[in-house]
Amino acid sequence: MLQFLWVIFPYLMITNFIVGHIYRYNVDQLSWTAKSSEFLEKKNLKWGSMLFHIGILFVFVGHIAGLLVPKSLLESLGVSESLYHVGAVYGGGLAGIITLIGILILLNRRLTNKRVRVTSDTSDVITVILIFLIILIGIYNTLIGNRLHPDFDYRETISPWFRGLLTFVPDPSLMKSAPIGFQLHILVSFSLIGIWPFTRLVHVWSVPLTYFKRRYIIYRKRAG
Repeated sequence: MLQFLWVIFPYLMITNFIVGHIYRYNVDQLSWTAKSSEFLEKKNLKWGSMLFHIGILFVFVGHIAGLLVPKSLLESLGVSESLYHVGAVYGGGLAGIITLIGILILLNRRLTNKRVRVTSDTSDVITVILIFLIILIGIYNTLIGNRLHPDFDYRETISPWFRGLLTFVPDPSLMKSAPIGFQLHILVSFSLIGIWPFTRLVHVWSVPLTYFKRRYIIYRKRAG
């Protein structure tokens, strides 16, 4: 079971992520869009999207530091265990809460606004629910899970496992001692990665860099 959950399943989702993007880009570029629904409802989208994107940016940076940067390297740079813990709990907790508020606004908008709901497909609903669960479980792990399991250090278990996954030498035994909250957070995250290419999340890779060099659009009033 350890082999399936922490080796086979992650690699299946990563493979689906890569192959799915290549397939969709080559076969169905017209659907490569965020499918904006701003014209259907603007107020909740504005606040939900702003809070979510601001929060998720800091959450992403925190995960990079926690998962990809070895504990020993941070300590050699003067980042002690206590200092890292303060940053992870208070900084990460605040970023997580901001992100959670944003996704709650977007989830509520998606499910309760009739016009938005009618134009949503199954992948839209599944995507926003998965993101909500990932964030909710992540906040639980940060604010509650760490208190319930004070002796557990994910930088000595989950982080080495994740880096091993990226270098093709994963050690599933490292995940055996991880609390269920951390395990669920990872499994739901990989589930989202697996369906990513077939959702509107593909718009993440479509950065409109050409906007900076395109000509201005000039509007003129009709004479008379």
